[in-house]
Amino acid sequence: MEEELPGAIGTSASLALRLGQALFSVASLLFMCVGVEFYAYTSFCFLVTIKGLTIPWSLTLAMVDAFSVFVKRPSRQVQIVSIIVIGDWVLSFLSLAAACSTASVADFMVTEASAFFCGRKLCSRYQLSAAMAFLSWCLSIASALFNLWLLPSLY
Repeated sequence: MEEELPGAIGTSASLALRLGQALFSVASLLFMCVGVEFYAYTSFCFLVTIKGLTIPWSLTLAMVDAFSVFVKRPSRQVQIVSIIVIGDWVLSFLSLAAACSTASVADFMVTEASAFFCGRKLCSRYQLSAAMAFLSWCLSIASALFNLWLLPSLY
């Protein structure tokens, strides 16, 4: 039997990474959407869109990981892992772009025009949403790297 790479698809570490991605993405969405008019800014809409894609992706792969962990038989087919690697990388880069754009707009609102654009409480929610998006991205890039590391061993 092949040696198990921690964090690769089908492991308990991958399950923890996927659940963390989903948790931080949901937190980012909640800070951005609940009681806030985010749709006035394009970067905030971009963050909401990307997190709306990240949550089902992470939860679906978390279910695959949970099944693999409980059955103790990870599915390591080259085609499936290739699709997961591509999906992870695309969503990882989009998550980084969304987090950076949200952080830059939130920083501009706080430092340059705090009284004009948003109140103190509203701007802090935008900043918290950006912070949660960055934490989600950290876990997402970790998953992408672990699965990319696994891919050559499958050939």
